[in-house]
Order: sequence, then C-alpha cells, then structure tokens
Amino acid sequence: MADYKMDKRYVNGYQFAGEDDADLARQEEKKIAYLEQHMNYNEPNTVLKIYCKAIEERIFKTPIGFDYLRRVQDFLLSCQGITPDMVPPIKMYVNFKPRLRESSNPARNRVKPPKEKAKVSPMFFSVLLNIALSVLVLLMFFIAVESDNPNVINYENVINNKYASWEQELTEREKVIREKERELKIDNGEIENSSSR
Repeated sequence: MADYKMDKRYVNGYQFAGEDDADLARQEEKKIAYLEQHMNYNEPNTVLKIYCKAIEERIFKTPIGFDYLRRVQDFLLSCQGITPDMVPPIKMYVNFKPRLRESSNPARNRVKPPKEKAKVSPMFFSVLLNIALSVLVLLMFFIAVESDNPNVINYENVINNKYASWEQELTEREKVIREKERELKIDNGEIENSSSR
C-alpha cells in the first residue's frame, strides 16, 4: 500500500500524471512554506493583498497550491472587517470536462496575436518568375537583332552589310581612278604596253 509514496509523481496526497507536474507541485510547496514564514495572520488586510496577488498572477497551478489558497480564503472569510465580496474566488484555468475550450488564460486575452500576413501561394511566385524570364529572353533577342556585332541571329545581315559596304567603297575608288585616268588621258591599253617594255 505504501508503494505509491515511492512514486516520483506522488506529492502531499496527490499522484500526478507526470513527473513534470509533480515537480511543479513540489515547487509550489516551497512557495507555500516561504509565504507561511512571512505571512502575518494578525493583519488580515495584508493577507488579503497577498491572496489577491497570488490569484491575479497565477502563482499556483496545481491542487497543492489551490488547497493552500482555499485555506487562506477560509481564513479571510472568517476575519472581521473583510466581506465576502472583497475576497475574489480562486480561478480555475483547467477544464475538467473534455470539450473544445475557449481561451481561459487571461494573459492570452491581453496579448493579441500578431495579424496573419496574407500568404502568397508558391504558384504566384512561379508565374511571376516565368513572366520575368520571358521578358528577359525577349530583351536579349531585341538586343541581338539590333546589335552591329555579328551573332547567331543577325550574322547574315551583318556580313552582307559589310560586303556591301566594301563593294560600294571599291566601286567609288574605281570610279575615282577612272576619272583620274580620263583627266590624264591614260588609256588602259597604253599602260599595258608600257609595262611590257
């Protein structure tokens, strides 16, 4: 029968579901011992302030702490000069019946969760990236077509233009040379005869 007292989950008459809860209860026992050493029960108003602060800040979370708060509550209700409406009830932040519960944590009520940012789907990024890449490809083709340097797209036009300009230069030079020959009255036949001598 006394085997349950050897269990690490056992604390002051309670057997907790896990060792973490039992450790929390042990810590609360230490808090209770500290408060009892410093509590002056001859001044009920001071006891009331400590009781209210313990409830407000949720110092106790296990049945060990709730038992202590209940004893202090009973003491306060028995004191003259303290009315029942001055002694707040012990707030329970645990649901005993399984159900979907609303937030019963006052700290959660005070702290507003950050607003959720509008989530952008991965498809949006994919479409945006495809559009950007398409624009870049079109820009590259435009640059390639308009460029004076030969490349895969415009090499034929560039080479034809280069040969056409060379042909035009040669034609102009030939024209200038013939005009000079006419001025000097040099005949092509005479040049050939003088070169053969």
